[in-house]
Amino acid sequence: MRFPRGRRRLAIVVAALLATAAVAVIVHRVLAPAEVSTVARADYPAPARPAAGVIGRLPVAPLIVDGRLRVYAAHRQVYADRPVDGRYRTSPYWSYRRWPAELTGVVASGSTVVSRWSDGQLVALDARTGGVLWRADGPEPVESTAPVRRTWAATVWDAPGLQLTDLPDGRVVLVVTGDAQARGVELSGGRELWRVELPGRCRSDVGTSATGLLIGLDTCAGAATVEFRDAATGEVRERWRPPGGPDGFVVTPLGCRTGGSDCLGLRTAGPGDEGGQGWLLTARSPVAAPALDPAGAALVGEQSVAVLDGVVVGRSARTGGELWRSAGLGAARVLAGQPGRVHLLTEANDLVTLDPVTGRQLSRFALNVGSDGTGWAPGAVTAEDGFVAIERLRRPVDPTGDDRRYYYTGETVILAAT
Repeated sequence: MRFPRGRRRLAIVVAALLATAAVAVIVHRVLAPAEVSTVARADYPAPARPAAGVIGRLPVAPLIVDGRLRVYAAHRQVYADRPVDGRYRTSPYWSYRRWPAELTGVVASGSTVVSRWSDGQLVALDARTGGVLWRADGPEPVESTAPVRRTWAATVWDAPGLQLTDLPDGRVVLVVTGDAQARGVELSGGRELWRVELPGRCRSDVGTSATGLLIGLDTCAGAATVEFRDAATGEVRERWRPPGGPDGFVVTPLGCRTGGSDCLGLRTAGPGDEGGQGWLLTARSPVAAPALDPAGAALVGEQSVAVLDGVVVGRSARTGGELWRSAGLGAARVLAGQPGRVHLLTEANDLVTLDPVTGRQLSRFALNVGSDGTGWAPGAVTAEDGFVAIERLRRPVDPTGDDRRYYYTGETVILAAT
């Protein structure tokens, strides 16, 4: 049976339209903005308390959350695994993906994990389930020229433009900055507290203080000035310069909880300064703390810990009085600190953990796993909930090399309990 020529042409046109519509549907499904949330199907794990020593090695940098999970970053994904003291990375406990936005930063407080994306979106996840708690708009992040390395350490250990701070009334504020704007968001529900315009790239973030301030370095008017902004209101509380300091200087946060969040002090250093000047952050202007002046000195709680002529010395950061000293570690360096612990790395890549108040040694062991050896240089590091995670770099370190040349092994992050 043959169709008349007109009907045949009509059938061809209809078939072509149907095919075009099907392709359009497929393209829309593939290319349209989307998110995929895969929630946990198992119980929330209990906090782990492993014995001191090397736990294992991981291909990507873990953010230790609530002492129970490890949270990781990927190009368009944030995900978690368990147990927190597992020797290797395991199948995701939960996962959250967005497309086509890219993940730019992750921070956590308690059981809340906040992810920031290239389109400015903030998505808070419940660490216990991976479910979305809230979403909020934020300023688009500053486009970074630094390469994103395969461990994603900068994304989870020092998220740019994304800091947390605790207010005196117990609230936690997420402070988000971009090129020309900053916003304060209440962590508990995602409510925006304030937004302010920023002058641009002549101002840069330093971090947040444990007293509820956003700290920035402003060079827009010529002489560098430290800006302290109230994290509850967004208002500038004070603009400060080190007395007698040079017009240009850099600022390094000290004693931070993680990354640049909840910091207890600062170090300012001008051109040619070997170390710089240390300062304690208070509710008012910074207070000079000479015990924090030496290069490499760490602030752990109220104690300064530094290696001076091969001897580890603990001092009161407030008074400068010596509390203790520990010899015999050789050419060690202070690696990181966390409440109740200060971590040092020896020349042989032993991890030594001391009590910052008394100097008592809490643990010491070689940072070696399997047959990897200890012939590596330390890269980025984080310390939280009794754990230390370190990137291992190939010697000599080549900052411009690709990842295969830059990192020591494929599973380059070593995780230890202290």
